[in-house]
Amino acid sequence: MKKRVWINLVMAVLVAGLFLTVSCAKKTVVSDATTIEDQEKIQAEAKAKAKAKAKAKAAEERIAQQNLEDQMVKEKALKEAKMQAAKSEFENQDIHFKYDSSKLSSMAKMMLKEKSAWLKENYSASVIIEGHCDNRGTTEYNLALGERRASTVKAYLINLGVSAARLNTISYGEEQPLDSRQTEEAFTKNRRAHFAID
Repeated sequence: MKKRVWINLVMAVLVAGLFLTVSCAKKTVVSDATTIEDQEKIQAEAKAKAKAKAKAKAAEERIAQQNLEDQMVKEKALKEAKMQAAKSEFENQDIHFKYDSSKLSSMAKMMLKEKSAWLKENYSASVIIEGHCDNRGTTEYNLALGERRASTVKAYLINLGVSAARLNTISYGEEQPLDSRQTEEAFTKNRRAHFAID
């Protein structure tokens, strides 16, 4: 019987020790308030990151759009400059004639082919073809010769496919010389057909 008492006593001590061990163990308590705060913090950080990312993307898109617009402006300016240069070249490249002639040289025909190409590209442009002469001959004769020169140029451009409605002629005869000197060089400059874009 003594043995039983001892066993019960040992058992009682063990059970009491077990209860004490379990009740004294350190517990980690997670409160709902801490979890909600952590979640709110995580969500706020995620929103801030998303907002920053969206802002950066919007800034990149604005920069890309500005670069595209700048490129388009540069291309437009370059195109306009090229068109202006071609227009200036068209107007300032005269067709020259031999003395007392309205016949086109091979060089003149080549230049007129280039001019017809420009006119076909710039289909809205109308042109006045001016006939000019040197000052040898009478005023009436030079006016008639200037008209023949302008008409010859017009006919050649029409044969190249330019609409006659876009081409007008006028003769200035000897009235508007490029060079007023009385030299062969000046006479050669003055025997010409000049182009003015209308």
